[in-house]
Order: sequence, then C-alpha cells, then structure tokens
Amino acid sequence: MSEVGSALDDLLRLLDLEPLEVNLFRGQSRDLGGKAVFGGQVIGQALVAGSRTIEGRLPHSLHAYFLRPGDMTRPIVYEVDRVRDGKSFSARRVQAIQGGEALLSMICSFQVPEPGFEHQAPMPEVPAPESLRPQEELVREWLAAVPQVPARIREAFERRTAVEFRPVEPRNPLLPIVDPPRQAYWVRANGRLPDEPLLHACVLAYASDFSLLSTALRPHGVSWLTPGLAVASIDHTLWFHRSFRVDDWLLYSMDSPTAQGGRGLSRGQFFDRSGRLVVSVVQENLMRRLTPPPRTPGS
Repeated sequence: MSEVGSALDDLLRLLDLEPLEVNLFRGQSRDLGGKAVFGGQVIGQALVAGSRTIEGRLPHSLHAYFLRPGDMTRPIVYEVDRVRDGKSFSARRVQAIQGGEALLSMICSFQVPEPGFEHQAPMPEVPAPESLRPQEELVREWLAAVPQVPARIREAFERRTAVEFRPVEPRNPLLPIVDPPRQAYWVRANGRLPDEPLLHACVLAYASDFSLLSTALRPHGVSWLTPGLAVASIDHTLWFHRSFRVDDWLLYSMDSPTAQGGRGLSRGQFFDRSGRLVVSVVQENLMRRLTPPPRTPGS
C-alpha cells in the first residue's frame, strides 16, 4: 500500500469511531506536527458521532467551539445529546471529552433532502488544479530554502497527508511575507472514497480547518510557525449547501475581512469543478503575539 493510500486509510480509521454505549463514542488522534490535536480531526469525529444517531438525513450545518487543546496521545470520548427530531430537521449536541474535560462543544443540524429555490455566488476564476505544482514538490523547495528547520517541523512538512492541497499562489510558510488576506487552494482526498455522502461531508469537515487561520495571518507577515505567536482555532462553522465528492478537486477560496483584539476572522467557500458552491466555512481564531516583534535597523 502506498504512503498516500495509507494516509487516507488512516484518516478513515480515525473517523470510524468506536461505540461505547448509546450516544457515546471514542476516537483516537494523530500527530500532524502541531502542539495539540488538530482541530479538523475533532470536528470531523464530532460530526461522525452526531451522524451515528441519525438515519435518512444529511448534515446541513455545524457550529463548534474549541474549549481546550487536546492531548494527541490519549483517546477522545464523544457524547451525543439528541436535542430534537422534527419532520425535516434533527439537531444534535456533541461534546468531545478528554480526561473529564470538554475539548469541543458542537451543535449540528441534519435535514431530509428536499428541492427549493437556488442561487449562489460565482466561483473565482483560477487555474485548473492540473496546471498547479503538486504539494510535495513545493514542500521540497520550502525546506531547501530554510536549512535550519527543526526536525519536528521538517517531519510534519514531509509527512504524506490524507488530503492533497494545491495552492493557486504558493507562499512558503517558513518565510512569510506581507500579503493580502486571501488565498485559494484546490483540495481533494488522496484516494478514492466510498459513495457515502456523509463520509464525504466528514472528510471535508476535517480538511476545512487547514489554512483558514493562516489567511488571517497573511497581512501581518507572519505564519503559524513564527516564534512568539500563540495561534489556535476558537470556533468553526460549516454550512453544507449541495452534494459533492471530496475525492474530486474542490476549490477552497478563503479571505479574512478583519483581525482585532488578538482574534482574526476567516471565511471560506468550497466550489466543485463545475462551479457549484457546495460548502461555506467561517472561523474565528486566536492570533496573539506573546513577544514583541524584532526591531528593524533605525527603528
């Protein structure tokens, strides 16, 4: 089995939660190179937990608050509260718990598929994913440009991932520059997935937490790797608009309209290759400078 295939298989195993009791599930974690459990993993697993108590309905929105960082070496328990089952909608509250404390609190809503009025924002005009450089090729260049990269960061960059990203305008996160607060990536799972719409929604929920925070950091010439910064996701919201496949290319277009008070706001839209807007995302993140920036000559 290839490294790429095994990475996607590993993600699917992470999302296949172990049932412990009615409304109670357990999931494991993986180290992606950060200081704590990756937020997208917790969101994806929480959505799986909520969906395990639903039949015949698909998620249309979720609203999650990150309350504490998670320990990657310990399992996470997901407790589901069946808030309401109506004729068309079902609501679930999901708590991610580790060591008796809540890591994440999420409410998600599921709907019976139905037709209705339709309109949408247009997809941005960007190059096709096939014309862009593969992620592993960019990573090799980024690491070569900064030889003194700590081993832990180097390993995280070189690790094959379950989801492939192709940036429309690549920027080296090890050498951040001041840029407008917007970016776009083509995104897809690194392998074929079963024809299960709920699984595609959960994998996209996992992938949606990549790069949103970095969008808010771009106009300040820093990245999540910059020393002296504290960065983390505070809350995360997804709206699922239309059916999609996450194992085919999706354009993830992001912008950050504001940052203030140690927090930044980032927004994202996923479009399929035909131009359909399939998912919208909003996240508020912590972006706190712990040490003053270095003085420049003459300042």
